[in-house]
Amino acid sequence: MRRADVSDHSAIVDRVQRWWGDSRTPAEARELSLLLPKLFLQFFSSTSLVLEDEAGIRAFLIGFHAPDNDTEAYIHFVGVDPELRGRGTARGLYTAFFRRAAEAGRTEVRAITSPGNTGSIAFHRAMGFTLEPGDRMLDGLPVHGDYDGPGQDRVCFFRKITR
Repeated sequence: MRRADVSDHSAIVDRVQRWWGDSRTPAEARELSLLLPKLFLQFFSSTSLVLEDEAGIRAFLIGFHAPDNDTEAYIHFVGVDPELRGRGTARGLYTAFFRRAAEAGRTEVRAITSPGNTGSIAFHRAMGFTLEPGDRMLDGLPVHGDYDGPGQDRVCFFRKITR
């Protein structure tokens, strides 16, 4: 595992389009990759992580420390090669991110997902995140309506971390 670099951008975008191609149309996978503009690696590469082997990038975590306060860190996007899913790869990325954030004095980590992403919700709960209260409940989940714009509801996660 290593720190991400801006030169990883095109490979990460390619991975998103390929790895999510089994659950989305090609157009939807391309749209998902738009959540990862190059600016994340230009300005937050030191807090983002890449796992690679001889086959190239196999997993990544794009995250950053909040520039407006000294307590929060945020995990923006995580991708794991389908061949490695279920083997603790994402857990390892999160654990490394938590450790590095704590070493930088951060005490809280936040993340979001869509209400329909049951796998992400289960994973975050298993990683010790709590669901933040929303403005309404949907299928038993606290949802933040229009969080990312009209019709873009999100479930918000919070976790305390320590050194």
